[in-house]
Amino acid sequence: MIADGTLIACDRVAADRPFSSGKHKQHGMNIQVVAAPDGEPLWISWSLPGSVHDTRAARVWKIGERIASSGLLGLGDKGYVGLSDVVFCPFKGRGKPQWKKDANSGHAKLRV
Repeated sequence: MIADGTLIACDRVAADRPFSSGKHKQHGMNIQVVAAPDGEPLWISWSLPGSVHDTRAARVWKIGERIASSGLLGLGDKGYVGLSDVVFCPFKGRGKPQWKKDANSGHAKLRV
């Protein structure tokens, strides 16, 4: 299973700060998606304000627990580091040894 989040842009005034995503520099709603390896959506969350980080949103929607209860493993991007033991994420940081780079490359190929 592949877990990922996206920002759905929406039209808001500047006073609606909770909807403002600093990363994307626009207002929006955070949506979480769990998909099968072939890309078919298995579960889509309700929306949260755009200022909510993917890890926090995944905890709100209990994505790690949902994947664990299915008996499967999940793949996530670097935004899901520390979420749970069943969602595997790439290694962060610069100056990684070659084995970590190779692991990140394999992870990316699986998520695509």
